[in-house]
Amino acid sequence: MKVRKFFKRILMLYDLYHCLPMFFFMLFYLLWFRIIEYIPRSFYLQILLKIDRYIPLIECFVLPYLSWFFYMIYSMADLFVKDKDAYDKACTMLMIGMTVFLLISTVCPNRQPLRLVEFPRNNVFTRMIGRLWKTDTPTNVFPSIHVFNTLCVESMLLRTKCGKYRRTGIRIATVIWAALIVLSTLFIRQHSMFDVLTALALFAVCYYIVIFRGTVFYFRKWDSFARAAIDRL
Repeated sequence: MKVRKFFKRILMLYDLYHCLPMFFFMLFYLLWFRIIEYIPRSFYLQILLKIDRYIPLIECFVLPYLSWFFYMIYSMADLFVKDKDAYDKACTMLMIGMTVFLLISTVCPNRQPLRLVEFPRNNVFTRMIGRLWKTDTPTNVFPSIHVFNTLCVESMLLRTKCGKYRRTGIRIATVIWAALIVLSTLFIRQHSMFDVLTALALFAVCYYIVIFRGTVFYFRKWDSFARAAIDRL
């Protein structure tokens, strides 16, 4: 009985059950992505623009690149607690865009040839990039999910009614942080300029659908079902 009450309190805290649809979607996304990554393909579309050859490797940008994980988790958690309307809009854009990415990667497997055989320098940042490259393959790279997700979340941080994010200093800081994340995808050669541009285009479409057309997944039916199930605990 005590365990049930504790579990019920946890779920009711900030309406935590409301985040479960996004949680399940992420499990679905990661599973699908892993499957298409491990399936051997006979052909990959090579993603490369001429401008990519002129973009230098700036190894310290691995820090903002890796900070993306904290940026996403903290920002989405903050929106969830303080502005669920903005959270739902962010989730809608993320779900639509990431599903489009999975479909593109499934139908049109792609890769980028930008990674170096040998780093021009040996320092802590190049070693971090080397380890990153070992765990993250250069396949299925467009549109850049790093860029797309950052733009979706940042757009909601700029639109939220939460007082903290209405402060000028905080707004400038989050915009700079988001910009550094986007640039980092190029400067550590994780993505081509094509990946970034297609991510911008996909974000623009999703933003139009959610903000201007008002298509938002509010998960109201899920919330009703979840509250009824919790009440029976």
